[in-house]
Amino acid sequence: MKKFLFDLFPLILFFVAYRFADIYVATAVAMVAGVAQILYIKLTGQVIETMHWVNLGIIVFFGGATLYLQDEAFIKWKPTVLYWLFGFFMIGSQWFFKRNTLKKLLSQKISLTDAGWAGLNLSWALFFLIAGGLNLFVAFSGLFTESQWVNFKVFGLMGLLILFVIAQSVWLGKHTLPDDAAQKKQTL
Repeated sequence: MKKFLFDLFPLILFFVAYRFADIYVATAVAMVAGVAQILYIKLTGQVIETMHWVNLGIIVFFGGATLYLQDEAFIKWKPTVLYWLFGFFMIGSQWFFKRNTLKKLLSQKISLTDAGWAGLNLSWALFFLIAGGLNLFVAFSGLFTESQWVNFKVFGLMGLLILFVIAQSVWLGKHTLPDDAAQKKQTL
């Protein structure tokens, strides 16, 4: 839970800053929070995950464009670019390089059939692609205000992620190898 909240640190500060100021101040706060997050990880001797670097690069690029051009459209693209990057990377690594990203990350924690790993990777990739599309719809369809987009970015996308994780838990129960089968597979 502590790591989860730490990973949400820039997003939480973005939301709070937006409530007290505007999208530009919130963007600057998120950028500073992202840099502070990386510095904290580095200073405490922890390993900086690739996800942190990718998120920092995207927030600095899109946040910088937002502040420099005084155009909030750039920061509204940030969640979509991040999600689509993850989604396309997961699909591309599985289909073109025959490498399953989630299997590489999680195989020490759970044991799945090969079909289970493929399904898990594909379902997460599709989730990221759909979530990115939903962000674009809320941000640019003209049906929602900037404030509604901020709420969607913070609470809507997080709610969708939580619901997806719950659904994945149920799905994983059907594809997890029993302990004896997992041990046999590891010894092969």
